[in-house]
Amino acid sequence: MALGATICKADLNIVDMDRHYYEQHSLTLAQHPSETDERLMVRLLVFALHASEFLSFTKGLSTDDEPDLWQKSLTDEIELWIELGLPSEKRLKKACGRAKQVIVYTYGTGSAEQWWKQMQPQVARFKNISIRHIDTDITSSLAEAVQRNLNVQVSIQDSEITWHSDDLVLSFTPDIKL
Repeated sequence: MALGATICKADLNIVDMDRHYYEQHSLTLAQHPSETDERLMVRLLVFALHASEFLSFTKGLSTDDEPDLWQKSLTDEIELWIELGLPSEKRLKKACGRAKQVIVYTYGTGSAEQWWKQMQPQVARFKNISIRHIDTDITSSLAEAVQRNLNVQVSIQDSEITWHSDDLVLSFTPDIKL
């Protein structure tokens, strides 16, 4: 028998002074059996960083045709394609061809730096992509704070992100590679 997804609920309050976006979101996140707590929390964080009324989670790990998050226009055009982890060049080429903007969030130690060294020459030719890295200390702390019911506030000002949830307070700025 196949394992089912674990459901997590998040009440997410976003105060993004850089984009003048101030909203409360009640989210349901399905955690695939192979998805780590770290990746789940990175998905939630990245949602907060790009939140809009049209941003949504996709089927993620269970499909090759969709990113982890995307924003589509009313005419079903992909405006924003967000990947997490270390996607292949082929996947990034496909994303850049289908979406107006592509953002990749890498995380983890060693392997992310190695991936960037290999991918930097290949992705430089794409004009609609940016690569950002979230430090391992941040993602590890987020993973330790995972709960099935989360109450989170994310504030963004001058590109600095502050995360508040229960007993966890983090302040950081993602490293922009490209």
